[in-house]
Amino acid sequence: MRKRIGYFEGSDAALLTAFVCDGHDTLPVSNGFDNHGSPVRLINDENRYDLLIAYVHKIYAHEGHDAKQPSYQDVFHICRTYGIPLLLEVPHGLHDKASKLLGGVPDIVRFVDPDDMYEVATSILRNS
Repeated sequence: MRKRIGYFEGSDAALLTAFVCDGHDTLPVSNGFDNHGSPVRLINDENRYDLLIAYVHKIYAHEGHDAKQPSYQDVFHICRTYGIPLLLEVPHGLHDKASKLLGGVPDIVRFVDPDDMYEVATSILRNS
């Protein structure tokens, strides 16, 4: 069965191509600033994804951001509510800093080194 993978702008094209070649669908998701795809806030039971992938800077709103735009807490809430794993591509050496920056990272969110992203993502997709 085809899985739906939502990705934020800037996601690794080779990684997305590998997912498509594996028989999955990749769909752009907007953080509200870049208008890259379907707005993340519109995710619901009817259009949910099996997996979301992003870089930290795509979900971390800058200081003084417009409250109308989703924050990382909003993205975390959506992932928890709909049971969507979120993989944040973060070099291994920055995992601790990213965790402190985002504070209170739920279990459904994982920091993944870029070299391990395909393996971790396909494992999640196989087991979902």
